[in-house]
Amino acid sequence: MLVFVDESGDSGFKTEQGSSQFFTVALVIFEEHDEATACDQRIQLLRRELGWNERSEFHFNRNSDRVRRTFLQAVSPYNFFYYGIVLNKDPQKLWGEGFRHKPSFYKYTCSLVFENAKEKLNRAHVIIDKSGNLDFRRQLAKYLTGKINEEHRKIITQVKMQRSESNNLLQLTDYIAGVINRSVQRDKKFSADYRRIIAHREMYVQIWPR
Repeated sequence: MLVFVDESGDSGFKTEQGSSQFFTVALVIFEEHDEATACDQRIQLLRRELGWNERSEFHFNRNSDRVRRTFLQAVSPYNFFYYGIVLNKDPQKLWGEGFRHKPSFYKYTCSLVFENAKEKLNRAHVIIDKSGNLDFRRQLAKYLTGKINEEHRKIITQVKMQRSESNNLLQLTDYIAGVINRSVQRDKKFSADYRRIIAHREMYVQIWPR
């Protein structure tokens, strides 16, 4: 089992100064390595179909609407599923001094999404986007290695970090995190459209607090 992890948004609470209102963590899970390989190859082929350089990176926030839809439609037939957690940083809903400190913020977010997915995970190899936020990576690795495994059940067997530009499935996970994050922002164009394309791959997305 392969589990890919990425985030969208930031930990800041100064939304009036540019911080995002929502912070999202997504898990993309492949139960079969062969299916992960097939999806990886499809993403690589898509670059050629778009006339891109083979090293060009798919990145949800940077890509056009046309590329976003094309990418999501290309990967949607493959057998993966995803979980997501969205932290709503509205100060009227989310308070507590702990959330103002990055380590606590990231640790809590990671704990929510992995606890939600825990029953589906078994001897998983976890890959984290190395080019993402350093605090996020550290807190996630610490949480996974110290908290999620049970005495008589090996939920996580390995945690490693790779750069998304060289890993197509981390780019897929960036897309899933971006899709989830955008879908909760009602003022964003196509906020629900992208998520509909891959709705059949969704296991559970939690928005907290409501």
